[in-house]
Amino acid sequence: MSALPLAGVRVLDLSRVLAGPLCAQVLGDFGAEVIKVEHPKRGDDTRDWGLRVGKTETAYFNSMNRNKRSVTVDLATAEGQALVRELAKQCDVVVQNFKFGGAEKMGLGYEQIRAVKPDIVYCSVSGYDRHGPEATRPGYDLVIQGESGLMAINGEPTQQPLKFGVAAVDMFTGMYAAQAVLAALFDRQRTGQGRHIEMALFDSGLMISAYYGLEALLMEKDPPRYGNAHPSIVPYGVFDAKDGPLIIAVGNNAQFERFCIDVIERPDVAADERYKTNLVRGQNRDTLVPLLLAEIGARPRKLLLERLAAVGIPCGEVLGLYEALTSPRAVSAGLVTRQPHPVAGQMHVMAPPYRMDGERLPVRLPPPVLGEGTREVLRDLLGFDEQRLAQLEAQGVTKTT
Repeated sequence: MSALPLAGVRVLDLSRVLAGPLCAQVLGDFGAEVIKVEHPKRGDDTRDWGLRVGKTETAYFNSMNRNKRSVTVDLATAEGQALVRELAKQCDVVVQNFKFGGAEKMGLGYEQIRAVKPDIVYCSVSGYDRHGPEATRPGYDLVIQGESGLMAINGEPTQQPLKFGVAAVDMFTGMYAAQAVLAALFDRQRTGQGRHIEMALFDSGLMISAYYGLEALLMEKDPPRYGNAHPSIVPYGVFDAKDGPLIIAVGNNAQFERFCIDVIERPDVAADERYKTNLVRGQNRDTLVPLLLAEIGARPRKLLLERLAAVGIPCGEVLGLYEALTSPRAVSAGLVTRQPHPVAGQMHVMAPPYRMDGERLPVRLPPPVLGEGTREVLRDLLGFDEQRLAQLEAQGVTKTT
């Protein structure tokens, strides 16, 4: 592959857990050199979450930290804070998600970094609007899924509000943040000026509500919950065939007619005025859905999938997560890689989801062992000699694993 688009860009990742690290990982995927600063003993919080890989990594940590180097610095010390300011001078982007005011207390806030690096692109990730009354509140994905109304649109109508299976607010915030950083870097090429990007988890959580959110505003009340069904399109969701679940997504009226005639062999349903258009199907779902459930449940899944595919109706199996990750589809696309690991021998690392010029972006660096790049980065970027490196380690400011 030719040079990656962000080759030559250097990112200082001062963030931890999910949203900030995902932002930095995206930049690393596109070729940026990402330096992840971590506490010498604990590292990123997620190094202690979930299933262990080796001595200092977990599956959770590995999911958000490929294509990075790990540098350990104790930011509670004046020496560590000064060291990170020196690193920031050598970087184009800083990403941080300290509690409100925390970066400033350490001399690492936007204005303080801009004073030593005027064209810095600086991204602050927080829980809530940094200019509002809740600026000091810490942000947690689960709390914000509740406060943003996202839990209220998930699950069946008979269930309690339900969270997403993954930390969706954190992940969307990380992706939005990466988009903003890319825009700021593009603008810097034209103006020579840096930017301060401010991302709030609550803001991103509200944006995820998308069409549900706009419908709630139109109705001036919460929209109904439909579980695996679609709020506007019928039939569109997960259905139980005779021998297992499948997904059927009938997207328009022509598809519905083919579905009735060619798949479930019920032309009378296609001709019924109550079901002629998607709008009236939605209004009459209470009578239509039970009818469809009975017809689908009487047929084997393989037959249904064959018939659906033959008439061009979107459909698919409902797979378990492990089954999906190891499926021929995922394997042929190269979406899961095996990377070398000094303790475990090998570990699974997801590949970046992007292709450029026909090639998938590479995993250039596996998720790092805690502190693996400390000596090399400080030597190469700051010119520290062995004596200085040994002194910092003896003082507990840094640590090499």
